[in-house]
Amino acid sequence: MTPTDIDRVQTYLRSLFGTDQIKIVPPMRKGLSTEVAVKDEIVGTLHKDVDDGETSYSLTMTILEEDLPPAPKTAAPARGRR
Repeated sequence: MTPTDIDRVQTYLRSLFGTDQIKIVPPMRKGLSTEVAVKDEIVGTLHKDVDDGETSYSLTMTILEEDLPPAPKTAAPARGRR
């Protein structure tokens, strides 16, 4: 992705999510993924696709189970009557 692509997508994401804490991090060298960070935490990767003259950008976000808050405790299921 070019620096212009990165700036445009970053501006769009910041506007969409209402925060200036989103930053697109260009790859350190060719062949690596472009990363998307919120604050200083990498939250996903960004890919550019050009197909039949149309350009699109895909954001892939992975959420680890260990990063989620604990699941709420649920009541035991009711037993059916016999």
